[in-house]
Amino acid sequence: MAKLTRDEFISALKEMNLLEIKELVDAMKEEFGVDPSSVAVAAPVAAEAVEEGPKAVTVTLVNAGAAKVNVIKVIKEITGLGLKESKDIADNGGAVKENISVDEANEIKAKLEEAGAEVEVK
Repeated sequence: MAKLTRDEFISALKEMNLLEIKELVDAMKEEFGVDPSSVAVAAPVAAEAVEEGPKAVTVTLVNAGAAKVNVIKVIKEITGLGLKESKDIADNGGAVKENISVDEANEIKAKLEEAGAEVEVK
């Protein structure tokens, strides 16, 4: 088989749909043991992290407040935990969700505060 040039390879990619591209990436991972998407974005992501601050944060419940039942429901909805585990977080405080984007953390914080909880994002 003849070696494809960079331009020919890009032209071939333009003709593929997303599912075909995903299958190609998966095949490359399997064949070479490397995720090509992580190699391509490693340098720009590292540069962004230095410039923009933290990318992953933790939402921590400080106090469930007076409406603890509502807070438990929100924790259960956000985390997918069971009722007992959600109640334990509401009773004792602690991390609700870890290593998430700042935008997602702000959404979760808003939901919990609306339910009556005191929340920190770190």
